[in-house]
Amino acid sequence: MQVSCPHCRKTNRVPADRVADAPNCGACGELLFGKVVELDSTALQEIIRQDKIPVIVDFWAPWCGPCRMFAPTFEAASRQHAGEVLFVKVNTEDEQQAAAAHQIRSIPTLGVFLDGKETGRVSGALPASQLEQLVKQVKTQKQAH
Repeated sequence: MQVSCPHCRKTNRVPADRVADAPNCGACGELLFGKVVELDSTALQEIIRQDKIPVIVDFWAPWCGPCRMFAPTFEAASRQHAGEVLFVKVNTEDEQQAAAAHQIRSIPTLGVFLDGKETGRVSGALPASQLEQLVKQVKTQKQAH
């Protein structure tokens, strides 16, 4: 899959089965998944199909006030749980196909994916404590598999 580096914005090729290996950007050397990564429809499908690491997807839009307010909380969780859970974003304005495919009816919506399947969904901007609870649940689900 092709992933844009969250630091320098260069495009990197990352095999889906290597996502959990904490890959670095080929251009700047920074971690590709230590921060929230913005994905297009194709990369989203590839990232949720991999079975190495759970994925939490933030379906959002730039015009959405609650989405913008939630972004720093999501980013902080991404840094805290780097290497354990992938945190990705999908702009539903730019990626309407992805929003339709996942039946996103309101934003922000968080989709939880484990082993290629959606295992949970939460709508609305969560406070940090509730997002942390969700992440703990996701990690527990992964350990149970």
